Amino acid sequence: MTLPVLSHTTDQFPGSAADAAVLVVSALPESAASLADHPGLADALAGIGFTGAAGSFTRVYAPDVTALPFAVAGAGADPDAAAVRAAAGVALRSLTGFDHVALGLADGLESFAEAAAEGAILGGHRFDGYRTEKGKTRATAVTLHASLDDAAVARAQAVGDAVALVKDLVNVPAEWQSPAQLAQSAADSVADLDVTVEILDETALAEQGFGGILGVGQGSDRPPRLVRLDYSPAGATRHIALVGKGITFDTGGLSLKPAASMVGMKFDMAGAATSLAALRAIATLGLPVHVSAWLCITDNMPSGRALRPGDVIRILDGTTVEVQNTDAEGRLVLADGLVAASREQPDVIIDVATLTGAIVAALGHRHTGVFGDDDTVAEFLAAAERVDEPAWHMPLPEYMEESLESPIADLQNANMGDRMGGASFAGLFLRRFVGRTTDADDAPRIPWVHLDIAGSGEHAGAPYGFTEKGPTGAMVRSIVAFAEASHPEA
Repeated sequence: MTLPVLSHTTDQFPGSAADAAVLVVSALPESAASLADHPGLADALAGIGFTGAAGSFTRVYAPDVTALPFAVAGAGADPDAAAVRAAAGVALRSLTGFDHVALGLADGLESFAEAAAEGAILGGHRFDGYRTEKGKTRATAVTLHASLDDAAVARAQAVGDAVALVKDLVNVPAEWQSPAQLAQSAADSVADLDVTVEILDETALAEQGFGGILGVGQGSDRPPRLVRLDYSPAGATRHIALVGKGITFDTGGLSLKPAASMVGMKFDMAGAATSLAALRAIATLGLPVHVSAWLCITDNMPSGRALRPGDVIRILDGTTVEVQNTDAEGRLVLADGLVAASREQPDVIIDVATLTGAIVAALGHRHTGVFGDDDTVAEFLAAAERVDEPAWHMPLPEYMEESLESPIADLQNANMGDRMGGASFAGLFLRRFVGRTTDADDAPRIPWVHLDIAGSGEHAGAPYGFTEKGPTGAMVRSIVAFAEASHPEA
């Protein structure tokens, strides 16, 4: 991957060290006064019809500003942090072919320097992948001309690096990312941090009773893995557990997907990648919050060994599940992860999964569906709003509980007679495996949030802001913000 290294300076923009320069501006001509420090630029932009609308970007000849190749990105009328973050992302995503870019903010936008820093890192990422010819590259260095402290720069770099990790892992073809390989990648990604790693192979999973992960993985020639990561700094006052769905390729199993629906199913491990990346960012920033992550990793393949519709598996807590649909496999591996995480009685559990097509039908491709108990969901949504990640509170209707009933087991994993409300059905299924705050049977459940990123985790359309086609890294920034709010003085 390529990811720019960010620095900052209060020297006059754009200086002489960079190879190219880009200025973020608000809407023109109303805000032409914001270009007072750049004589002639307003006229030059008016001459080419540039309005500064949100999402706009253009190269421009501006010798009054600099002799460097020069561009402008628009943040729109009355811009806020989200608009400036997006504009900086557009700038670094679009201004290719230069190694070092100077990024400036027009007058009136200086208070959004932190957002610009984050947008520049996010927009500057590129997964070059497996192309024989790489084409024009994005900048490897960005100097932001703004008043910004070192901590803010470090945060932008850590969060941007975490989002890039998700994108890089999701982009790897499944042939080169078996459960064992993904588990090793997870361990390698935190090797330089104060994070402990435990990897359970298929033997350990069987010995300990992880029937959901083993059941889904039994049809594959590549055995499953469970990765537990733990970041536990001294003085931590809150324990957040993350549980991630890590299906390294999802064919649907014997409930085989149609050919078109199987394309891109390497993406089905994005929940595990998100959990890993969020923990890494939190550890990199040294937040005084205990964070553990449980990555539930397996293939879902058809074979003579694969789960059959109607088979019954036993989850880690002993609950039996009749598997009505082998393509509703994510909730089975997450069930094991939720039980394992609950045994440590954390203060809150957040699970992340590309879980249902139903959430895409409900919310489209940009909003994440957020399920759970009301207070914890509200806390999480507030964190998402602070970093401008679209998310929506989804219901867990009590009347749907009866649809979980199986005639031969404790639960069924799909209601084949009624496919409506599928995202809520999945959430209700998962809630059954969230443990109690104490060992008492009547104790309340551990506060819990379920994030369905099936829509928000991948973008198939035209690029916008700092987001391009492919995996998005959705919810990494929100989880980090949630952890920061868990210890406000951090």
